Amino acid sequence: MQVQITIRGRRYTVRGDDSGEDIQELAAELDRRMEEVARRTRSFDEYTVAMLTALNLLSEMARLRLATASRLDELDRDVTSIAAMLEAALPPDGGEADGGAEGSPAPQSEPGGAADPSTEDGTE
Repeated sequence: MQVQITIRGRRYTVRGDDSGEDIQELAAELDRRMEEVARRTRSFDEYTVAMLTALNLLSEMARLRLATASRLDELDRDVTSIAAMLEAALPPDGGEADGGAEGSPAPQSEPGGAADPSTEDGTE
């Protein structure tokens, strides 16, 4: 998609995969940040303003990456802990093969009974 944007009073035509509205919002945010850097540094050199803004954005991105990695590590520890608690709460794998409750025997039918298909009339 081709979109017209304005940054620091200069118009640019850009192409991107994002929607035109998204690109406009990004350009407005970049313009705001560059204006803030220019005001703080009192620099009118656009190259310096762009460079300082880029460094600020990369610094912010690095902090977010570290915070995300830290949070993911924390979640991984939580998942491991919960998995261990679940394993401890469940019966051991060597229990009943038929999935019945521990301590309750599986129902059995008597030979020749109604559940035994060996005879039609139920006699032996």
